[in-house]
This record gives sequence, structure tokens and C-alpha cells, in this order.
Amino acid sequence: MRAQRGPVPWAAVTRGALAAGPLLLAALLAGRASLGVVAAIAAMLAGINDRPGSRRTSVRRIGVPALAGAVGLLVGSYAGAHLGAFALTLVLTGLGLVGGGISAIGPVASGTGTQLLVTSAVGAGMPLPDPVWQTVPAFLAGAGWLLALRLLLPTPVSRTGDPRAGRGRGPYRPDSRFAPRPDKRSDPRPDPRPEPRPGPRPDVRLDFRFDGERAAVAEVYEAVAALLDAAGTEHAGARRAALTAALDHAQDALAGPRLRRHPSSAAERRLHAQYAAALPLGEAATALAWAERTVPKRAAEGPRRLAAAVRGNALAGPLPAPARTDPALRALDAALLHAAEVFDRGRAPDLHTRRRSVAALVRTVLGAGGREYALRAGLCFGAAVATAQALHHGHWYGAHQHWYWLPATAVFLVKPDLGPLVSRVLCRAAGTVLGALLFAGFAAVLPRPEGLVVLVAVCGALVPVAARHFAAQTTVVTVLVLALVMVGGEPQASAGRIGETLLACAIVLIVGHLPVPGQRGGGVRARIDAADAAAHAYLVHVLGESDDRAARWTLRREAYRTLAEARAAIARAAAELPALARHSAGADEVAAVLERLVDTTTACAVHLDDTGRLTPRHTERLAALRDELATRRGRVGRSRTLA
Repeated sequence: MRAQRGPVPWAAVTRGALAAGPLLLAALLAGRASLGVVAAIAAMLAGINDRPGSRRTSVRRIGVPALAGAVGLLVGSYAGAHLGAFALTLVLTGLGLVGGGISAIGPVASGTGTQLLVTSAVGAGMPLPDPVWQTVPAFLAGAGWLLALRLLLPTPVSRTGDPRAGRGRGPYRPDSRFAPRPDKRSDPRPDPRPEPRPGPRPDVRLDFRFDGERAAVAEVYEAVAALLDAAGTEHAGARRAALTAALDHAQDALAGPRLRRHPSSAAERRLHAQYAAALPLGEAATALAWAERTVPKRAAEGPRRLAAAVRGNALAGPLPAPARTDPALRALDAALLHAAEVFDRGRAPDLHTRRRSVAALVRTVLGAGGREYALRAGLCFGAAVATAQALHHGHWYGAHQHWYWLPATAVFLVKPDLGPLVSRVLCRAAGTVLGALLFAGFAAVLPRPEGLVVLVAVCGALVPVAARHFAAQTTVVTVLVLALVMVGGEPQASAGRIGETLLACAIVLIVGHLPVPGQRGGGVRARIDAADAAAHAYLVHVLGESDDRAARWTLRREAYRTLAEARAAIARAAAELPALARHSAGADEVAAVLERLVDTTTACAVHLDDTGRLTPRHTERLAALRDELATRRGRVGRSRTLA
């Protein structure tokens, strides 16, 4: 129920203002208002998916749901025109099962399923005067227009040469201000410090192609520094989770779609190398946090300088050399040396990701989590379509004959990955009531159609800001959609939209809490199982003492990523009403044990690299965690057993 905080995304606000409003204006000037409405709806849906990140990531995040939306519009238009009420309800219910099942794959797939169902409801419930072969390209053009703005417009801050960076002062060398004092406990072995050749001095120019990727990689180094600062304190766990989130974000930003398999430019190869250089730093920082010992303040200065160098597209410059008094600190020093060399003459190693095969995606859709997701979404969507059809054929809608609002509202409400069910229902109801009342006031005073076009442009600009709270987003989208359909020729229907929204809320609350066949809480269990398998694979690799560092970092990334996904699913499930929350009770305790197991495995890996053997503390901790995990596994969801 709380709103997210953060700076105003002015770039997204600008794109929103230039998307739906100008498209609608161009269509009105061309005398094709209905096509302009379709294009503006597509731009609005694309704007909802326009989240912070790299440009490459936005291609998948905006483009894939837009393609699914075009398919949904096509299917809905043909089904609404040629099928009766009963057959149409069956077809859209089946589509709801498909959309819900694929939504279990991940965030992009969830957006894809949402647009598939929303546009199928719009195509079937809002008949347009234009043929389908014109409305579908208009929809794609609207989404493509916002995606083009996302790719081509520069962000407000895109000038390279951050003053906090090393300013291209040559290769790595320890900063004398941070040189460690002689210590009898220090490693007596020689420490050869290579002298890499100075790389080319970066240009200070406007270069906004990789600003999202650059910011994401810089956040990784900042997160490493924050974890080092928190080592030995009660905040270490939260900072380690923040490091995982930063690594996930950077990995996604760099691994987006591209025409070529490998990075095709020097700037992109440099960013890939800088991201890969952060992995051993994160590993060493995690080991230091696991040891529960505070580290000198100068240890965090190096990652912070590297973060500034990434933001400024500059060389690393002088870095502080941490004391080499134990294996984790020696690993940190070696990682800094490696990172400095990479910054000076970086190459593009692998991103340490393992792509899921088609078979794995199918297993996710057809697994327990996918089936539960599909049943909830399909039943709620089907019930909303059936109710809307009954009202439509019973002539309850009055002056307007469009019945898309009820099933489209149900889609946004029933999505399990958008938050707890009851809070979504409350926010949606409040936002719709406020938005409908606001639009009724605007419709009474604004000139038509120019006033409505301005209102659409303003609402498009507000969508990125309103995305911080579901009720605020609902308010803005309600005003925007009501303005669009009025431009398309539908009379003012604020009161009807309020009634349909409240009816959709009731349907989702009732159907969403009905008992369904099979085991409830399947989504949470599927996430826990994936995290368990990833943690086990990582532990087996480390204890096998393999020299393949790239494979180790890939397994470590996968273990932490799956744990983060499990934690998010558990938090959402725990906030549901008891009828749903009880099925995932105890899962958070299993996830906590798995997190400690992966942290311990990381500490073991760092220690094995340095000494070649584990201490009794490592082995005892691993054995204790194994026993605790075996005990807690059977307590998830009222004593049901995990697979």
C-alpha cells in the first residue's frame, strides 16, 4: 500500500508526453480518429512497461508485450465479430489460461500475458469501424513509436567524464594515502603488481547509447562498497541482498537482445568487461560479510572509485590497496588489481548467464506454479467476460455498447506478480472512482476534441510518475482511457466505469480465493525448488575444487538470482489474506537457510582459492545448514513436502 520513492523520471515523462497525445492528434488531422485511439492505447500500454533500465532491455520489455498485444487484438476482434456469447466466453477463458500460464516465466512474460488478455478484451468488447488489417498495424505503430522514442531520445544526464572518476590518469597503482602499514601478520609472499599499458584516454562527449548499462554497472560497484562498509554489522544481510539486486539489474541490462551474439562496439565490450570484473569483488565482499568482521574504511574506497570511473567512462586511476591480512582481504586486493587492469584495457568476457531452454520454459508453464497462475487468471478473466456478456446482451450498459472494461480490469487485478490481491483491489477501486470523477469534471469543461487531446498528452506524461503506486496509476490510466474512448465517439460513461470496476473487484476477490484443484502455493514452492537446486549445484561445484572460475560465477549468479525471485514471491504471498497466505507459510524460513548456505558456499570458495582447504568453522556451518534445511523443508504450507 506504500508508494515507491525516487527522483522524477524526466526522460520517461518526456516520452509519455510525446507518445499517445501526438499520435491521437495526427490521427485526428488525418481523419482517422478510431485508428488514433488504437495507436494511443498501444502507446499507453507500452508506457506502463517503460521502466528504468538500458535501451537494449527496453526492446524486450516493450516490444515483446506489444507483439502479444497485437495477437490478442487480432484474436479478440475476430472472435467478437464471429462468435456467440457462449463460444466467445470459452475462447477468451482459454486465452486467459494461456496468458496466466506464460506469466509464471518472469516479468517480461507477465507483461506479455497481461497485454495479450487486455487487448483481446478490447478487440472483442470495443468494436471499431476499421478492419482488423488496419487496427493491428495501428496498434503496433503506437507501441513502436514509444519504443523508438525510448531508443533515440537522450536521457537528461548523458555527458561522460564524471569528475569523481580517475580522469584517465593512467593505469592502476596503489594510492599512497591508503597504503597499508607493515604488519607481521601480512602475507610474506611477494605481491607482483603488473604494469598494464595505459589505455586510450576516453572522449568527453555526449554518448547516451549505453547510459542505462553504464548506470547499472556503476550501481554494482556502489553496492560492493556498501556491503564492505556494512561487514560486521547487522546491516550486512540487507546490503548483500542489495548487491544481488544490482547484479541482476546489470546482468539484464547487458544481456538484452542484439543483432550479433557478442558485443559489437568498443564501448559495449568495455562495459561487459567492467561488469565481469565486479563479480570477484562481490565474491570477496560477501566472504568478508560472512566472517562478521569489520573491515577498514579504505577497503570500500576502491569500488567507489571504480563506480565513478564507470559513470564517467574514464580510467580507474589510483586505487587504495587494502591490507592482505586474511584470505578474504587478499581476495579483495586481487579483485581490485584485476578490475583496475580491466578498466585500463578491458576485454569482453561472458556475462556468466545460463539461458533457459525452451524445454525449461515449457516446464515452468506446465509446472505447479504455472498451473496455479493459469487457473487463477483464466477463471477470473472468464468469469469477468461471462458477466460482461450477460450485462451486454441484457442491455444493462445503457447508451454505450462497449463491454471491455470489466474483463480488462479483472486482468490487472488478478496478476499475482503485481502485489497482494486485496491491496490491488482496494487501490484499483479507489483509483477508478477518483479517475472517473476527475474525468467527468474535465469532460464538462474541456473543448472537444482538442481539450481531450491535451488531456491524453498530460496523462501520458504522468504515467511514469504514477507508476509508483497502483492507485495513482489507476487514476491516471482511467482518465486517459476515458478520454480516448470519448474521442473515438463513445459518450461520457464515468458512472458506468465505476460500477464495472467495483463488479470486477468483487469477481476477483471471490474467484481469486476459491479453492482450486491441486496444491495451492505452487508458485512459491516452484521458486523455492529452483533456489534449492541452484544452491546445491553451486555448493557441489565449489566443494569439487574446480578451477573453472567462470562456471563458478555463473552458478553463484544463478543461485543468488533464484533466491531473490523466491524471496519476492514469498513476500507477495505472505501479504495475501489467510486463505492464500497459509499455503506458503514457512517458505521464508527455508529461503533464509538457503541464503545462509549460498553465503557460506561463497566464503568457502574464497578460502579454498587462498589456502586449498576449509577450516572447521566452514565445515561445521555447512553441516548445520544442511541439517536445518532438511528440517524446515517439510514445514512449508501446513506440513506439505517440497518436491
